[in-house]
Amino acid sequence: MPGMSPDRKPYALLGIALGYFMVLLDMTVLSVAEPDLSRSLGGSVAGLQWAVTGYTVAFGALLLSAGAAADRFGAHRLFRGGVAVFGAGSLLCAAAPELWTLVVLRAVLGVAAAACVPSSMALITRLYPDPAGRARAVAVWAAVSGAALAAGPIAGGLLVGLGGWRAVFLVNVPIAALTLALVSGSALHCPAAPDRRIDRTGQVLACAALALGTDALIALGGRHWAHTAWSCAAAVATGVLFGIRERRSTSPVLSRAVLRAPGMAAMLLAGAAVGFTLTGALFVLPLLLQQRLGYSAVGTGLAFLPMTLPTAFNPLLTGRIVARTGPRGPVLAGLCLLAAGAAAMGAVVWTGAPYALLAAGLAAAGFGVSFALPALTTAVITLAPDGSAGAAGGLFNALRQLGATLGVAVLGAFVTVAMHRGEGRADHGVAEALLLAAAVCAAAATVAVAGRRARREVAVPVLEPVRR
Repeated sequence: MPGMSPDRKPYALLGIALGYFMVLLDMTVLSVAEPDLSRSLGGSVAGLQWAVTGYTVAFGALLLSAGAAADRFGAHRLFRGGVAVFGAGSLLCAAAPELWTLVVLRAVLGVAAAACVPSSMALITRLYPDPAGRARAVAVWAAVSGAALAAGPIAGGLLVGLGGWRAVFLVNVPIAALTLALVSGSALHCPAAPDRRIDRTGQVLACAALALGTDALIALGGRHWAHTAWSCAAAVATGVLFGIRERRSTSPVLSRAVLRAPGMAAMLLAGAAVGFTLTGALFVLPLLLQQRLGYSAVGTGLAFLPMTLPTAFNPLLTGRIVARTGPRGPVLAGLCLLAAGAAAMGAVVWTGAPYALLAAGLAAAGFGVSFALPALTTAVITLAPDGSAGAAGGLFNALRQLGATLGVAVLGAFVTVAMHRGEGRADHGVAEALLLAAAVCAAAATVAVAGRRARREVAVPVLEPVRR
């Protein structure tokens, strides 16, 4: 980045990664707090689903325009503003008096998170313009942020044990302060593009369609038929209006240039599948471990270690593989491992097999995530047309969060339906949910392979490793 000394770059990269760490930590740290949250504020499984998806709906929908906003206003401004709002919003979440206030505040955190993620990717692109250096920087970014998956359940369990569910939000405040300190200064700067337009009406329609669709899925799981019908009809109508608006808009929310980039569709689908499986599993498994099997919050966090630990160290290895061979191999390997892990977990839950076998499925899923996500990130940034790194990053992460939202809504619905079937059936609901997640990842892998065979691949170039 012009004006920044080489010695300063690692600190800036660490600050950028910590911002994403905080965003992901807020998704995973809440997972083991679900039972305590339910006891403290009341509410059903549907209420817990909204406590999670209130964040991911706002996050995912606004990511569609946050990339364009990063290009228009300057990624450094959007990133710092998002981090500051996230820290302040976390304090308010910790003081929430009842569940639906928390849901609204979680949506505010989702807005702030949407400002952080695509701008962080644009900053990395600006910091490391050479492809090989960028691949390694993305690997470091993914490893530091991936540590949030490792730290989240354990930190959440410890914090819940010490101070209840409110403590899980307070951890964001010092992280936000440290992030702002690391990315301060005029040297970290991305040029703005004032002519980049943002379709605010289209963005509002996208948010509404996603929220209404999520509400319909959650209501369906709870067997609230009239509610489901009204929300579904409203979601379809809003989606149609969004489509009409997109066709007429001169600055569409969905970047057509990014969508049309060769190979991009398969990478976007893969990102959604990873989000669906990972976040859905992190939602349903704590309900089983704590409410059905009697695990403590700390015990639940420790039980997730086989899944979360690989996300802390394996992205560095993935970055080296991507730099030498390109991203497609790690993406396919990651999707296959994630599908196998989810299927194994589903079989273990269904049969009541011992935890050791569940741990094997968790480990396979963890390695799958840590292979797939860094490779997907590099692929999307590199496949994006010139000048659209922010928009590509926003679209990729939007679809990841869309997958996460659907994962919580759909897999949580399996648990709700199973509970309605009678006592003792919740285990089968969790198992069915995990098997569905495995099928989603297998389908994404199949699409990626079929796409490669159907056309000559316009590949992300193999990046030459830097020789020391």
